[in-house]
Amino acid sequence: MSPAPSLPTLTDAGINAPEFLTVDEAAALLRVNRKTLYESIRRGGVPGVLHVGRSIRIRRSVLLGWSPGNSSPALGEKR
Repeated sequence: MSPAPSLPTLTDAGINAPEFLTVDEAAALLRVNRKTLYESIRRGGVPGVLHVGRSIRIRRSVLLGWSPGNSSPALGEKR
């Protein structure tokens, strides 16, 4: 019986990965829907975004160091 294949992670991008990712590539790495990522980009919540004409590229090195999530406290918690 062979071991189950592991899921890709952000660090699996490797040395040969391009420095700038498309939204589809970044969404696959983050394991989110591309529409969700587009909305986060529109709201300014994703670092390393570069607009080139009508295209959007995301710097891989910034994305790898980014820790997405909600920075506000959970309901009932105090800061």
